[in-house]
Amino acid sequence: MNPPPDSSLPPEALEAAAACWLSLRDRGMSPEETAAFLRWLQQDPRHGEVFAELELTWRQFDRLAAVPAPVARHDPDLLRPRPRRRRPFGIRWALAGAAAALAVAGLAVLAPRPARPVTETEVGAFRRFDLPDGSVAQLNTDSALEVAFAPAERRVRVVRGEVFFAVAKDPSRPFLVEAGPVTVRAVGTAFNVRHRADAVEVLVTEGRVAVGSAGAADAPAAGAPRAAELAAGDRATVAIIAGRAAPGAPAVEQVAASARQRALAWQERRLEFDDVPLAEVVREFNRYNPRQLVIADSVLGGRRFSGVFRTDGQEPFVRLLESGFGVRAEVRDREILLHVNR
Repeated sequence: MNPPPDSSLPPEALEAAAACWLSLRDRGMSPEETAAFLRWLQQDPRHGEVFAELELTWRQFDRLAAVPAPVARHDPDLLRPRPRRRRPFGIRWALAGAAAALAVAGLAVLAPRPARPVTETEVGAFRRFDLPDGSVAQLNTDSALEVAFAPAERRVRVVRGEVFFAVAKDPSRPFLVEAGPVTVRAVGTAFNVRHRADAVEVLVTEGRVAVGSAGAADAPAAGAPRAAELAAGDRATVAIIAGRAAPGAPAVEQVAASARQRALAWQERRLEFDDVPLAEVVREFNRYNPRQLVIADSVLGGRRFSGVFRTDGQEPFVRLLESGFGVRAEVRDREILLHVNR
């Protein structure tokens, strides 16, 4: 159920296409339909105008339906039409007919809809998602991404998890990534965003980006909070305190090539560790596996560990701990408890 993509359609056909998109939006679009809708909006400025006009017509229908009959009869402002450009008589009736047809179908186009991820991954899954502008998003395990492109900007939101972006160059439309209270601004570059409960990490592999709290990176202006400028090889970590970004510009550190490789090894389904506490190793394995590792003896958490494993290699990792690191594993239904082998 896809409207015709031809941007040279006559007004009647454009209105019919807009009505079709409204119907799809209410039903709930798939990722492919969302991408097609964004492309349709970008094909011709008229598309967005007609879509907005039909949406407004529906809002007026919705408003009238919600008002008791006596009020509707005696409130002249409620029925007064909004000033608008005139359309031929037949087209106006076609527009009203499309709206009426949607009403008969019982579609509440304007009812508030909860935010839904455009695309997401389950625990242990990975996904490549092609954005409408030619950019690419690679989603790590248990991640979710929303897309809200507009004529003047390209905006996405990392709802949870970790996403690597390869951004198509378009100086006229900045690429904005929201992750909780943090915004990353780019034009054409490549970078990784990891959204944790207590912090957001941004690692740049190509080009430059600006990272800061909402309002600092996405709309820099006089008096706005400062944003940090990151170049290739830089990483910024923004702490999240009570749902807000920590005050001040994020601290930026230069990351060695080997450390960048370890941080992005997930793109090749690997976990790489170099002399890190076992507690951190366990946290990383738990991101990719439904059965969770639990350090039962706290003394184990501080032991240092190095190695390379597949993201789904939890069992070989546990066998290695048992055979060479003095650990005893107790397997339960949804957990593997790690004890000191006394």
